[in-house]
Amino acid sequence: MFEIAEYIGTIAFAMSGFFVAVRSKLDFLGTLIAVFLTAFGGGIIRDVIVDKTPFAFSYDMPAIMVSLMMLFLILFKFHKRQDIENKAFFILSDSIGLVSFSITGAMIALEHGLNFTGVLALSFITAVGGGITRDIIINEVPFVFKTGFYGTVALLVGALMYLLHTFEVEGFYATLGIFIIGVSLRVIAYYKKWSVPLI
Repeated sequence: MFEIAEYIGTIAFAMSGFFVAVRSKLDFLGTLIAVFLTAFGGGIIRDVIVDKTPFAFSYDMPAIMVSLMMLFLILFKFHKRQDIENKAFFILSDSIGLVSFSITGAMIALEHGLNFTGVLALSFITAVGGGITRDIIINEVPFVFKTGFYGTVALLVGALMYLLHTFEVEGFYATLGIFIIGVSLRVIAYYKKWSVPLI
């Protein structure tokens, strides 16, 4: 179940990173870096925290999937489309990546016996760590700090995963339920323009 969520998140965030790179008018190398950072950055930070060899460094499939996804997007000229970040395709792929990585972060935290704070932290870091790193490199305010309910969804997913573990009701269907709730909440929050109150 972890690998399924990790692969889904990797593919979804590869697309998200590609669209951000296109919007920022990066060259091919810049786009490649943005894509790989978005897809792998959060997971690498997560695994380093728990003293584990990063998943992306242990298996070849994630890099192959990201490379194929980038090739697909270029061949079908997604980089030529205007205002791609406001399109439903981008919003959905980014939401799927966010929730998938939130789930894998929580799984790793629970596997290593971390408490509630640790589960929330790894869930959040896995979901947004790559995007924050990417945005800092391209000199932008990180997406998570200016988009309502983005980071909040990651924390909520982490909390729900912790509750499943606490009440020993973990399993495929329970996790799938959290995935659906998380993606739905993120998409609804985007289109309803929900946001965390400003200070």
